Amino acid sequence: MKPNNNINKGVDYWTNRISELEMPALCSTVKSLEKLAKDDVSSLALLGRSVMHDNALTSRILRVANSAIYHKGSTQISTVSRAAIVLGFDAVRNICITAKLLSSLLESKNLAPSVYQRLIKLMAKAFQAAMLARMMLSDYDEELQEEAFIASLLYHIGESAFWSIGGEFTEELDQKLKECETPADERSVIRENLGTSFSQLTQSIARHWGLGDLLIQAVNYPDDRRPEIRSIFLADKLCDILSQPVIDNVELEKRITQAVNFTGLEEGEFKIRLQRCANATHKLAEVYGAKVLLEYLPDPKRILNVEPEPIPLEIPVYQANLTIQLAKLRELTGYAINKADFNLIMQTVLEGILEGVGVDRCGVLLLSPSRKQLQPRVMLGSDAEEMKREFIIDLSDKKGLFRQAMEHKEPIWVDDPTSKKWREQSQELLSQHVSQRGFLLAPLLVDNKVIGFYYADRGPSERDFEEADFQSFIHFSQLANVCFTVSLK
Repeated sequence: MKPNNNINKGVDYWTNRISELEMPALCSTVKSLEKLAKDDVSSLALLGRSVMHDNALTSRILRVANSAIYHKGSTQISTVSRAAIVLGFDAVRNICITAKLLSSLLESKNLAPSVYQRLIKLMAKAFQAAMLARMMLSDYDEELQEEAFIASLLYHIGESAFWSIGGEFTEELDQKLKECETPADERSVIRENLGTSFSQLTQSIARHWGLGDLLIQAVNYPDDRRPEIRSIFLADKLCDILSQPVIDNVELEKRITQAVNFTGLEEGEFKIRLQRCANATHKLAEVYGAKVLLEYLPDPKRILNVEPEPIPLEIPVYQANLTIQLAKLRELTGYAINKADFNLIMQTVLEGILEGVGVDRCGVLLLSPSRKQLQPRVMLGSDAEEMKREFIIDLSDKKGLFRQAMEHKEPIWVDDPTSKKWREQSQELLSQHVSQRGFLLAPLLVDNKVIGFYYADRGPSERDFEEADFQSFIHFSQLANVCFTVSLK
């Protein structure tokens, strides 16, 4: 086995690698904004000019600045410098950093599905915690709220930046952490493999990028009683608990009591504000173009003392809808003209297939780095979470349907997997993952190279496909492939 040259490099190695090789654009943006913050006279004009060269970033900043969460006026904000005048320099600086952070991490290429999921969960938790920290400081001035927001958002930047690197080393560490039984075991494994802790890496990046003293102090002294640090600590703890599959009710009650004492609110009022904050976070994530975070955002509804009786939900049956198809195809055409990030394209094409073509579930399956497996990246519709965990296709059979589809690069409509015709062609179709009612499959191509597949079926509702459905599915997949090729160049 070849030696792992990444192991035990230490905090300086990882800080430099992340800053100079993995995330130089984010590092440069943050440093530029920090310089502007120290120049009160020219900061407003320079702020607009500093991001003018980045059209995607400017677009996101203005979209957020004009959202109901930030802008209460009726006049549309059309420039970044105008946004700074209306909202204040600190607010726009933080919008800029948030937009750049989300796009830098969401556009991380070639991550294994499990590593990507770990990164997305971490980002979702940080985004919710940032909103919660700001909410808990609503009685303090806006400058302090903004400082706490950005420090809370970046509270785990060392860990997030590390996972965004991708590659064999991150995949190996991800697997080792899954085998750990306690948080102490996890910390030990991380230190053994990186030569540092994620906490130390966060502090090092904060110093190197000039992210401000508050972030460093919040990481170093989490028990500090200053309101800004207290809000960051409690927001992080609450979101961590609410992100777990099984909630520790004793720990949750302890943190809620601490938050109630800190804010001076009644417990019921605090819970109401917590839920409002969660709703605002969902809306803001969409405005930032980070829809992929939505299903991983911590759910404050889980803190309610009385759990309602589960009500069986009917499976939503999406019928073919030409209006939605046209709207989503127009969005994709815009992405083909102006570069969009990989995940935004993926979300849009799947929404078009789900709601426009009218399927029960659909997803994007990506090839593993070894190209020996297909693994789910994003799944929408019925049983999406279960499919995301289990829908893994083995490609070891060179005569299998998926392997043949890779070679021929053509869409396939499997009308009846149980029929003799299809069973003789591929044993893969006996898999529990694909629908036995039939499914649609199309290659995800970038520069004419297959990197995965689009999949769709109507298994839960037991409906059949028609030729028009197949052609619409092909239309979406082909246009999305153009967008992916443009975005990755």
